Amino acid sequence: MKVHLIAIGGSAMHNMALALHHKGFEVSGSDDAIFEPSKSRLDSHGLLPEKMGWFTNKIHKDLDAIILGMHARIDNPELLRAQELNIPIFSYPEYIYEQSKTKKRVVMGGSHGKTSITAMLLHVLNYIQLDCDFMLGAQLEAFDTMVKLTKEAPIIILEGDEYLSSPIDRRPKFHWYKPHIAVLSGIAWDHINVFPTFENYVEQFRIFKEDVKEVLIYCETDEVLSKLANEKSKCRLKAYATPPHEIENGVSYLVDDNERIPLMVFGEHNLQNMNAARLVCQELGVSKEQFYEAIQSFKGASNRLELVRKNTKSAMYKDFAHSPSKLKATSTAMKKQFSNRKLIACMELHTFSSLNKAFLKEYKGCMDTPDEAIVFFSKKAIEHKKLEEISINEVNKAFDRKDLKVFTNTDELEAYLISNDWENKNLLMMSSGNFDGMDFDDFSFKLFS
Repeated sequence: MKVHLIAIGGSAMHNMALALHHKGFEVSGSDDAIFEPSKSRLDSHGLLPEKMGWFTNKIHKDLDAIILGMHARIDNPELLRAQELNIPIFSYPEYIYEQSKTKKRVVMGGSHGKTSITAMLLHVLNYIQLDCDFMLGAQLEAFDTMVKLTKEAPIIILEGDEYLSSPIDRRPKFHWYKPHIAVLSGIAWDHINVFPTFENYVEQFRIFKEDVKEVLIYCETDEVLSKLANEKSKCRLKAYATPPHEIENGVSYLVDDNERIPLMVFGEHNLQNMNAARLVCQELGVSKEQFYEAIQSFKGASNRLELVRKNTKSAMYKDFAHSPSKLKATSTAMKKQFSNRKLIACMELHTFSSLNKAFLKEYKGCMDTPDEAIVFFSKKAIEHKKLEEISINEVNKAFDRKDLKVFTNTDELEAYLISNDWENKNLLMMSSGNFDGMDFDDFSFKLFS
């Protein structure tokens, strides 16, 4: 098979390229910019394009399929050439579905938590050596690639994103997967640029739920989700919530029948995610004992409440959080886990939703938990996304916290944080971006050196 990936550098797309390469396919690709770690990973397998840009001579009739990434535009010259030659064009979720029609599909969806639940599940199945295919949007320790597609594996584990499939396929990605077993972790309005109303956003999860063939596992503490899950349904329902737990000397323990299971991750949202993963494992025939043995060594997925650096009196964590519900959950987790330390939390307005004036009001009160709260946004990001400018005053008004600090310059933000006294304080950096190019490793070294 000869497959060409348009926008090969994306987090999911480059993993798809690696997976197909390992499967023995002849893989080519293009992109106008590729960043780390995608760049090095593609290069190590001989898949990095020689030049950045779009080249119509790469598109020819010998190709069996085109996989189109979301980063490409509808007027992409390679896409137009492929359409002209009638080469089959797939979005990556569509292609994954085509490759998994004969498998049992397990799909994790939700506005938050889906990456962590998928990562926990894959960690456990890998630990007990249960063969499965998979797709996950974050890097996980002990996994070379985060997409695996084989003929042999009877199960496929999929992170189910509700964002659009491709520039020419406006369906949410998770509508493609038609799960046998599904998880919904929560519903909190996001992607206002695609789903302009909350009702429209919720409808995407309703459509997903109606396609579940066997069982839907859902978080019953989410009122909107619980109501949706309990609408007339063709599948079985299983509800979960926060399991019994304790925190002692900075370590979280699951408590089950007087047994204490030590964990390397923390926070009520992670404990809920773990409960969801346990119920999925139960459906797949994994015993509770096997699950608890495996989950103790789970360190978390990349960028999900991930430790950057620590010393004896302070620590810096980073998290993918950007929506109001995620900011609340992650900040609360840090405060509870380190109750003897003050928390300085900094979030970046980076997504289309968060930088949208109409959506800003949704952030009211979501940064009230930290002892000190900081918001960063880049004027270049607003310009790049072609959005209306927002002011520091508008951000202050939206978050509704009198002592909120707002920065628009990375150097000034770094200088302010470095000037802090970090005795018995933790720093939490939350974003789906990178604070306009901040090097966390270098910065954390300066912070705690």
